[in-house]
Amino acid sequence: MKTENILDKVKSKSIKETKDKINRILEKLESKNVNLSDSIEDYKKLLELNKEMDELFRSKIKKISSIGKKIK
Repeated sequence: MKTENILDKVKSKSIKETKDKINRILEKLESKNVNLSDSIEDYKKLLELNKEMDELFRSKIKKISSIGKKIK
């Protein structure tokens, strides 16, 4: 599975939604009934979700900064 396809499937609209997806994958990986190929795919999804979370936080920081500048 290519990275672009993974990103399309995991793309979220909010920090909470992304966090929930991360938590579901982590719970799955921590379970004892998981095979290697699924674990690898889940790990790739986690990496993409991490990138997405970073982008969401950066976007929120920009919004907060612009609001702060308007207030001053």
